[in-house]
Amino acid sequence: TMAVCVAVIGKENSPLYVWVGSGREELHLHYLAHTGLDVIQEKVAAVNKTPGDTRELYLGLLYASEEYKVFGYTTNTRIKFVIITDAANTTLRDNEIRMMFRRLHNMYTNVVCNPFYIPGEQITSREFDQGVGALVAGN
Repeated sequence: TMAVCVAVIGKENSPLYVWVGSGREELHLHYLAHTGLDVIQEKVAAVNKTPGDTRELYLGLLYASEEYKVFGYTTNTRIKFVIITDAANTTLRDNEIRMMFRRLHNMYTNVVCNPFYIPGEQITSREFDQGVGALVAGN
């Protein structure tokens, strides 16, 4: 698989959606995703000091442990995406991670555009679930 965990985190740092690969330590991955948030906030603060277009922010590798690599991305509406991969997976290139975030961002946009979705609420869309499933499978 391409990823072991995918998280969508709201403006107030509340998780809107978390997918964890089967057989993975869910709590540990939730913790890692949250650890990544601190790094995201530092990086965003640094970027906001430099003028220019910060509409879409791929933040790259936030954090790496012996087991996992944590990547981050944020939208102009301060929604944060975290993708965690196996550290052993060395075949994943930076541009592939970037593309995964772009696809995730598009899927998220589709959810938010649904008139029945209330911003800030947990994402329960089956379509989003399937999209994440395809994303982590590398399809």
